[in-house]
Amino acid sequence: SQQGCDPFAQTQRSKLQHRRARINQQINKEMRMRAGAENLFRATSNHKVKETVALELSYVNSNLQLLKEELEELNSSVDVYQNDSESISVPMIPLGLKETKELDLLAPLKDFISEHYGEEGILFEKEIKEFMELRQAMRTPSRNEAGLELLMEYYNQLYFLDSRFFPPNKTLGVFFHWYDSLTGVPSHQRALAFEKGSVLFNIGALHTQIGARQDRASLPGLNQAIDAFQKAAGAFNYLKENFSNAPSLDMSAASLNMLVRLMVAQVQECVFEKMTLLCAQHDFLSRLQLAQEAARVEDVYSLVHQTMTQAHVKDYVPFSWTTMVHVKSEHFKALSHYFAAIALCDCPVASDAELPAQEKAFIQFHITMPEGPSLHVLLQDPEERRKLGKAHLKKAIMKHEEAMRIHGLCKILRKMDILQEVLSFAHKRSLSKYSEIDHEEDFFETGDAPDIHPKTHQKPEIKSPSFSQVKVTDLFHRLGPLSVFSAKNKWYPARRVHLRRGENGFGFTLRGDSPVLIAGVIPGGCAAEAGLKEGDYIISVNGKDCKWSKHAEVVQLLKSTGEEGVEIIVITLQGSEGPKPAEKKAAAMSSGSGMLKSNKENNRKSLMNSKSASTLLVWSKKSKRSKKSTYGVPFTAVGDNEVMY
Repeated sequence: SQQGCDPFAQTQRSKLQHRRARINQQINKEMRMRAGAENLFRATSNHKVKETVALELSYVNSNLQLLKEELEELNSSVDVYQNDSESISVPMIPLGLKETKELDLLAPLKDFISEHYGEEGILFEKEIKEFMELRQAMRTPSRNEAGLELLMEYYNQLYFLDSRFFPPNKTLGVFFHWYDSLTGVPSHQRALAFEKGSVLFNIGALHTQIGARQDRASLPGLNQAIDAFQKAAGAFNYLKENFSNAPSLDMSAASLNMLVRLMVAQVQECVFEKMTLLCAQHDFLSRLQLAQEAARVEDVYSLVHQTMTQAHVKDYVPFSWTTMVHVKSEHFKALSHYFAAIALCDCPVASDAELPAQEKAFIQFHITMPEGPSLHVLLQDPEERRKLGKAHLKKAIMKHEEAMRIHGLCKILRKMDILQEVLSFAHKRSLSKYSEIDHEEDFFETGDAPDIHPKTHQKPEIKSPSFSQVKVTDLFHRLGPLSVFSAKNKWYPARRVHLRRGENGFGFTLRGDSPVLIAGVIPGGCAAEAGLKEGDYIISVNGKDCKWSKHAEVVQLLKSTGEEGVEIIVITLQGSEGPKPAEKKAAAMSSGSGMLKSNKENNRKSLMNSKSASTLLVWSKKSKRSKKSTYGVPFTAVGDNEVMY
């Protein structure tokens, strides 16, 4: 079985996946029924039929409504993705993976191989099945690094599938079916881009699940969560910038934009948690810093909330997500005022030595200057500090209450005890601090504290996926080097040629490798008589497949032939028939590098590096020197990388 694939882990998460898949299928069925009923409604003129159909439609629509609500609850089962540690962390929002239907590529790929490549399709069944197994495995990736690698491997394999089997402006005729991760609505397209984009979406979604399950009460857990959410943001951002016109809502630009912002906000929240872990000292400056970090988290969550409530987004974002994001923005605003109050009331008044640094920090702390005495006086007067602190606490308590009120409006979130606990703990903490600093004889009206200026010491990064991390070999490598044997190239049927060697050799020049090209044919020589042409690729010598052979190997095979001659098979690409005499001369003068452009892909490690060009140059220079005397041919006629045989 595939590494990184976890189809049987009947944990709660995969039960969720199965329930989601089931709902997706039901939605699919209801949508088909609805389409049928609508067509019938439009087509019929019979009044009675119309009434029956209208009834049927209302039934189907209410069914769809119920299914969507069930899916909505599933999408909000945030808690099953969280970790099991004892400590309380605020839940994060993970995304469910997009579901897909099974895909049978056996017949379409076999047909394409025989029609386009002129090979026996049946000989490639093993490779096709291997590809299909990989696709099957990536439908249920495990929630860890191995699962991510599995999705990446499949994504990279699609690059080869695309080059081998998807000619420009033509499809294989198979449909790729994927369900929307948020609404469960099915979509299908023939374009491979839809498959690629959906896999990329799942890479992002898997990162969110890995991020949500980290234990954020420890530093390593926090750093892993930050990394996971940054990579999720990177995957959604990459998808938004490189794939357009997706047929499903979850992959629309507006939706991806919202997801990128949500991930960035979750990173920012982890950064705040990291600060609270690292800030062991309870000094004035670190309390101010915490207040500013909290204000920053509030800032990014309000942006997410705005994005989620836009017209074309709010209808399909789960209400519980929108509520959670709203609750968090209020909660962190409350925290920013709480920490401001703590800095003012719990930290000792500055000594003369500390004063300049504290004043500098405090000048940039509020969005607008607090009313009352100058900062210099304020910082050194405990009573003034208490007054301003009390104003901050009053605002904190208002915001805590607002967060709890919004939380109470969403029935799904009400079931989530963790969030409830966090909110009420923070609320009680602010209340008790308020009663502690509230004096009975206070007759002043508590003023309105200005908001805190958002500032972070660690800006979230959007980390793009690094596909090259997961190395893959082209499963359809046996078809030959991609530079020639790809879906976009067409070639004439292979020609079988019997070649004998004359006293001047075979009478042709060869260039490059995998596959070796006949770069020139000497008029009147053996090669010309046998019917070889410039631009022919040698794909077999005496029955040995040479598509991947290096220059030296092909030369070796040719040289080892005796009197009886050699049987070679060649192909010519359509549209690459020999150049005109004038161009020939230019080619001879140039270094013969024209063919090397595509050599990059020739290499099996095509995506990684291409050394073939450099080694080839060395090889042909050497051979020229040693054999120059044998052929009485002036070498100017031969390009730098070509050798006469």
